[in-house]
Amino acid sequence: MKKIKNITLSLLPFASLLAEGADPIALAKAQAGTGIYAALGAGFVVIGAGIGIGMLASAAANATSRQPEAANEIRTAANLPLFLLEGVAIIGLVVCLLASL
Repeated sequence: MKKIKNITLSLLPFASLLAEGADPIALAKAQAGTGIYAALGAGFVVIGAGIGIGMLASAAANATSRQPEAANEIRTAANLPLFLLEGVAIIGLVVCLLASL
């Protein structure tokens, strides 16, 4: 968990650089090798979504093992954030692909 936190905190300056600039897509198009940046962005999206889905599934499995009679409620409560996280990851991938065009 500590490694994930350190990796996330080390990526924050890159996000702030994009936030300080104008339009990230226009910034990426102005630079050479846009495909590399789009691939890096897509990789970060997939890694972040994988970490989030793993943490959510781990917490749901832990809660189910602690209270087996509430397994249906736990599964129902874990599904909505899981679907939202997956949707955000797909949107992030589409934005990265559009940045390379």
